[in-house]
Amino acid sequence: MSLLGALDKPTSGDVVVNGVSLAGMPDGKLTEYRRRDIGFVFQQFNLIPNLSAMDNVMLPMEFAGMRRAERRQRATELLEQVQLDPEKQVRRINRLSGGEQQRVAIARALANEPKLILADEPTGNLDEQTGDHIIELLSSLSRDHTTTILVVTHDNALANKTDRRFRLQQGRLTEEPPRALV
Repeated sequence: MSLLGALDKPTSGDVVVNGVSLAGMPDGKLTEYRRRDIGFVFQQFNLIPNLSAMDNVMLPMEFAGMRRAERRQRATELLEQVQLDPEKQVRRINRLSGGEQQRVAIARALANEPKLILADEPTGNLDEQTGDHIIELLSSLSRDHTTTILVVTHDNALANKTDRRFRLQQGRLTEEPPRALV
């Protein structure tokens, strides 16, 4: 995921996304690619603890040059979509539970309407009901906005809700056969 998201550079070979090589791309272009095309949901959240939930979600939009009023409006909508209570939207991250922080991280990943969302265990810290809501939210994004979502998970229930499944075993990536529709 770090290679696809251009957080790391390959030590050998190439990473090609939409026909463009990331390996030889200058750092400035890689930053632009991440800001414009990628949304990250990190397993450890990577939220800024001294900012509020709202400010954490607004930050990627600020880097993209969006006006403050638009940033606030979009962040509010996204935090509502991930079901974070309005009074918690203004709290600092360190005053939120792990599940609430996960929801903020997901809202932040959606902020700039990325073409690709890279999600590492996106439901790992959520209760079952909220996890199901987040899965439906990510699925609707994929369907309605042609957003590709790559999820890394150990949760078979989550993996079974995906369109395609791949397994990484002993350094080899293999596609699993499509599931039969019931």
